[in-house]
Amino acid sequence: QVQLVASGGGLVQAGGSLRLSCAASGRTFSMNSMGWFRQAPGKEREIVAAISATGGSTAYADSVKGRFTISRDNAKNTVYLQMNSLKPEDTAVYYCARGFRRYGLGPADFDSWGQGTQVTVSS
Repeated sequence: QVQLVASGGGLVQAGGSLRLSCAASGRTFSMNSMGWFRQAPGKEREIVAAISATGGSTAYADSVKGRFTISRDNAKNTVYLQMNSLKPEDTAVYYCARGFRRYGLGPADFDSWGQGTQVTVSS
């Protein structure tokens, strides 16, 4: 059973930046795609960004393209989400997730989620 521990959330003003990190346990980190999801109050969880097992392919929600960057360090079993030009509508609990395939980047390609980290963007 993989464990995913997200960190880096916090309170930031609109236009600011945050970098989320997610440390994963286990020896198979480099064999699975990874992703970041978020859930705002009263809304369904949505996928924000995803990255393939090798890091060669990435995908982003339209709402964050050009502002967020997902990356991974397989030597450290860690995936990151750099968030720039933050907006109040980015406020949500952010979850990292592990995919069950090497190259699956869609919302249905993930089967394990961490505990989440709160991101709050003030206007």
